[in-house]
Amino acid sequence: MALAVQGDDERVARVGLADRLVSRPELGSVLGALAVFVFFSVLTDQFLSPMGVANWLDDSSTLGIMAVAVALLMIGGEFDLSAGVMTASTALVTAILATQLGWNTWLALLVSLVFALGVGALNGWLVMRTGLPSFIVTLGTFLALQGLNLGITRLVTGSVQVSGMREAEGYESAGYLFASTVDVGGTSFPISIVWWVLAAAVGSWVLMRTRFGNWIFAVGGAAPSARAVGVPVVRTKILLFMTTAFAAWLVGSINILRFTTVQANQGIGLEFQFIIAAVIGGCLLTGGFGSAIGAAIGALIFGMARQGIVFAQWDSDWFQLFLGIMLLAAVLVNNAFRRRAERAKR
Repeated sequence: MALAVQGDDERVARVGLADRLVSRPELGSVLGALAVFVFFSVLTDQFLSPMGVANWLDDSSTLGIMAVAVALLMIGGEFDLSAGVMTASTALVTAILATQLGWNTWLALLVSLVFALGVGALNGWLVMRTGLPSFIVTLGTFLALQGLNLGITRLVTGSVQVSGMREAEGYESAGYLFASTVDVGGTSFPISIVWWVLAAAVGSWVLMRTRFGNWIFAVGGAAPSARAVGVPVVRTKILLFMTTAFAAWLVGSINILRFTTVQANQGIGLEFQFIIAAVIGGCLLTGGFGSAIGAAIGALIFGMARQGIVFAQWDSDWFQLFLGIMLLAAVLVNNAFRRRAERAKR
């Protein structure tokens, strides 16, 4: 009898472990990343060379920073279509203040941060105040920022480009923090990779270990029920929009300090890549389910695939096909895992 009970316990333990693994939102992205990694590792020797690794990690880093923030917002049940153009807006604010008005780079960065947080707060407030879908509100913000970027840049510089950041006061110290490189075995890795890992770690900690993380899942899963049990729905969603804006400021700062120039039409279309990376990482379009780590891995898949295609000397147009397949596969896998997780909880 004792042996039979022991066997039953082991079987239950095995099932429990399988259910726990399947319930993890990032499982699909981990499997996808492994498949892409193995595929391009076999296909081309450049992929695993130190320079090759640096290239696809670099490609993934700024996308990954934004994907983590967008994932938090999507788990909270909202979208931000202005996130891509916001990366250009913050870079333009910094560049115009530093190069055209002669401000210290650090002060220009601070003002651009305040600008970003203000736009994020406005997005969140409008969504909650009007009850309009965040898709519509942030589409309006996207168009407004796009017009401001082009109009103000032309008005101030006479062109659609701002350059000359390298000569601005305070550039060296700011560049060290946001745009330097780390030498590993003779290969330079951009500091943006460190920011990406940090964003993923902080995002995951917030989601899994804090009360605010519980609020995010609650407002995304069922906002009326969350409000009924005392969750501050309005404050939570506004803070999520501000988080996305902060990430856009960080990426914009990295870009302007690294490349020292910015185009007024930069960032357009990137918002869809952020959302796709988050979905590949396990986020559902309906909210209430997802993972910060998964979104970071989704961005890694982007970087590996984009650079792998280059190393393999394929036409870059194939990347769009890959993107479409990955998005559809991710949605199907995420829905299947979600249903399995819900059955396991019953």
